[in-house]
Amino acid sequence: MAEVETQIPPTTPGSKSDDAISEPAPQVENTYIIRPKYQNKFRPAAVKDMMTNCMSEILADKVYEIEDVPQWTKTITDEIKKKLVTMGFDRYRFIVQCVIGEQRGQGVKMGCRCFWDSDSDNYTQSFFMNDSLFCVVAAFGVFYY
Repeated sequence: MAEVETQIPPTTPGSKSDDAISEPAPQVENTYIIRPKYQNKFRPAAVKDMMTNCMSEILADKVYEIEDVPQWTKTITDEIKKKLVTMGFDRYRFIVQCVIGEQRGQGVKMGCRCFWDSDSDNYTQSFFMNDSLFCVVAAFGVFYY
């Protein structure tokens, strides 16, 4: 068996050998998006209608029982988050807050403060009342840069 010896010529930095020649890299656009497309912006009116329907379906015949309230709030917020995801708000993150209390004719005030981009971020709120309980839900849509 004969031994074959091959020599590879030394290359200098900056020189191209035949093996190292390759096609130029494709040009790629930046993947960051600073603003949502108009058709994908968070629409408070559509979200409010969806939230009102969701609360009415879940709480329509309920009577206030303090033991059941944690499960109702979890069910309402999970259902609203699922529906928000299917509404086509690309690159948005959602926060849903639900408060259920006993209806005794009292007044209730709720408030919130947010530090956000008013061009792309938004929120809406909706409420439901029957003879024994009230429910207030707030949904926040925050664009993810």
